[in-house]
Amino acid sequence: MMKRIEVVAAIIRDDSGRIFATQRGYGEMKDGWEFPGGKMEARETPEEALKREIWEELKTRIGVDEFITTVEYDYPKFHLTMHCFYCHIEDGHPVLLEHEAAKWLLKDELDSVEWLPADQIVVEKMG
Repeated sequence: MMKRIEVVAAIIRDDSGRIFATQRGYGEMKDGWEFPGGKMEARETPEEALKREIWEELKTRIGVDEFITTVEYDYPKFHLTMHCFYCHIEDGHPVLLEHEAAKWLLKDELDSVEWLPADQIVVEKMG
């Protein structure tokens, strides 16, 4: 049976409507662009997981605004369930601790990076 991974993703927006995109710096999908986030821990709500993951990855405090979608996607080695939420920065500026690059993108610039397949589905849903 295929391994299942459940994660949360933060679609962080700033006051001008730009969206924060990060480029993976490790693993099989290194260099692919994604929304920051990560695995949920036992007994964590998606919102709690998002706040913890963004603090761990970007040393930034976020507020979770609204649920966008849950993406189900079969990668070659695992099935991904990704819960996606619009978020905003409450305190701090993103510091890249796990990613090799990041960009603030306007909505019409979202296609300018090579999104990982599951994240591409989120981009299309925001369209």
